[in-house]
Amino acid sequence: MPSSTRTIPDVAHVPRHIAIIMDGNGRWAKQRFMPRIMGHQRGVESLRVAVKTCRDLGVKYLTVFAFSSENWRRPVDEVSFLMSLFLKMLEREVASLHKNNIRLKVIGDRARFDDRLRQAIFDAEEMTCGNTGLTLTIAANYGGRWDVMHAVQSLLKDHPELATSFTEDDLHPYLSMSYAPEPDLFIRTGGEKRISNFMLWQLAYTELYFTDTLWPSFDRSALELAIASYQHRERRFGRTSEQLVSGQAE
Repeated sequence: MPSSTRTIPDVAHVPRHIAIIMDGNGRWAKQRFMPRIMGHQRGVESLRVAVKTCRDLGVKYLTVFAFSSENWRRPVDEVSFLMSLFLKMLEREVASLHKNNIRLKVIGDRARFDDRLRQAIFDAEEMTCGNTGLTLTIAANYGGRWDVMHAVQSLLKDHPELATSFTEDDLHPYLSMSYAPEPDLFIRTGGEKRISNFMLWQLAYTELYFTDTLWPSFDRSALELAIASYQHRERRFGRTSEQLVSGQAE
């Protein structure tokens, strides 16, 4: 897929690729005097809604941040629950994803996952690998810096002769999201306004959208509102507004 820093991507009315940090599950539960885990459970339903909305609107790639490499710092019981929830979601949802022609991908370092979870990820990806509709990517035990470091290490392992000089084109195949275009729209729910080590390389020219809505309350209308905001952005990729009007590339 072309790099936004090397070429000017085509700009579509509907984002080809949406990336989401699904933030606010714990606060949603706390506001309702529920355990934090109830917020995570309700967040799965919001993900179902987001997947269906993206599929209906013609979005081709949806990438969600489910568990960061820094989330291991959370309380042990919450981490354990999140791992269990991830496993249950894979086991329960993959048949529906497959039926709806949705391809599932999981990115991140799987080394800390137990054997059952790693096998469930493998099985889900295998079952859906030939699907041609929406590609749903779940980032789990993922970090943007890890992604770049891992890509560089893998590149130099395969091509040690490039140790002193390599290009974006050399590195690109080793990045976790090499199979997808860079996100057109990044959404973070929950009111925080930061990227939190998510897709640092890929978000170079992505339009950013922040909302106070907590993830379990983020419904179809909220996602459509984010897309509407994107549709009113001017995507210049280094050019001037006048160049866009005249249709000039340079």
